[in-house]
Amino acid sequence: MLEHAWAACSERLRTCDAVRAVGRVTGLVGMTIEVRGLSVPVGSVCRIEGARHREHVLCEAVGFRGGRLLLMPYGSMRGIAPGQPVVPVASQLTVPMGDHLLGRVLNGLGEPIDGGPPLAHGLRRRLGLAAPPALGRRRSNEYLETGVRALDALVTVARGQRMGIFAGSGVGKSVLLGMLARGARVDVNVLALIGERGREVREFLDRDLGPEGMARSVVVVVTSDESAVMRAKGAETAMSIAEGFREQDRNVLMLMDSATRYAMALREIGLAAGEPPTTKGYPPSVFAALPRLCERAGWSSVNAMTAFFTVLIEGDDIHDPIGDAMRSILDGHLMLSRDLAREGHYPAIDVLGSISRLRNEVVGEDDRRSGETLLRWLKALEDNRDLVSIGAYAAGSDPVLDQALAGRDAMRAFLTQGTTEHTDARAALTSLRQLVARTEGAA
Repeated sequence: MLEHAWAACSERLRTCDAVRAVGRVTGLVGMTIEVRGLSVPVGSVCRIEGARHREHVLCEAVGFRGGRLLLMPYGSMRGIAPGQPVVPVASQLTVPMGDHLLGRVLNGLGEPIDGGPPLAHGLRRRLGLAAPPALGRRRSNEYLETGVRALDALVTVARGQRMGIFAGSGVGKSVLLGMLARGARVDVNVLALIGERGREVREFLDRDLGPEGMARSVVVVVTSDESAVMRAKGAETAMSIAEGFREQDRNVLMLMDSATRYAMALREIGLAAGEPPTTKGYPPSVFAALPRLCERAGWSSVNAMTAFFTVLIEGDDIHDPIGDAMRSILDGHLMLSRDLAREGHYPAIDVLGSISRLRNEVVGEDDRRSGETLLRWLKALEDNRDLVSIGAYAAGSDPVLDQALAGRDAMRAFLTQGTTEHTDARAALTSLRQLVARTEGAA
């Protein structure tokens, strides 16, 4: 026993810094703390030592200017004063890994905030690791059963695919994420709730996720009142935890709500560090960080991480800068429609505006043709909505529209689903073929 303790102490002495660098706080402007006398790489973690009874403040190095180091705090800046000492703590953050995380709620630094016991000591993983190499990834050639009928039948998702969920506020993103977390056939869920309202966190955990989903999930929560650095770190922490499970040969589902708030946090950091704003106030670093995060999802040489990133579209405008950037990065997108939500059509997935770039790789020819036929009918109904509603359409004028009208109620029933209802993917595809065959026979 004593030999082990001596060996541990010897190793700690051998690896410790004999001389500790110390800087001093010289200024604070907005969210940025200026420090002189300290030189550390960007991304390093530093600690501002508290005076007397003041608490220490953990910060991250976000840049440097004019011989001064620029820090941004993970928490509140309350109590920071000129001349306080600043010391480096670590060159990079690490997060815990392992099954002991399942069922836990963590903050942006990977620390438990659910009132449960402390996390057991074990393996840890560095944040910000590189994505799997392009030629080291396995192909996505099997579908992921999500349990959501409209997705499995018409916007079929492949294992390891990265999808966006595009919607305005209040259209049902959280409900859909809860359905995916409960119903998807995966081993582990990792959820990142970034910039959420504090009130909605408990509602999501209890109502949308539920005990069934929570038992196989790790939830990382950073609310909207926390610092921009913590919000950005929350997304990276969740991604690193998901990568850790994937490297343990688990089939992982990563759900992030939302990529827009992650980008807004990066914008705050970039602007505070002195970056010039370019597109709608977003600095260039934001558009470099988004693909770095998203590319870490997908297949590795071991297993798959399927990912869904929600994207808030301002004023229901799908062409805002973050929406455009995410569509170009991801392997498909789901559009949630406010009009469908107003009609009580849930999940409010606009299948005409949604696309899965890997659908044809994972479904058979009959399923592909049936899906195309149903989409053609839905498009005919959308194009002729006014004509039909005023009774001006003469039956027999358009065979496609006639079939669409004959199957309108059946199509709506097929595309809607209760929030607690689960549908097998094979059953969804079989129902799609049967629906198309019945409608063609009845028209």
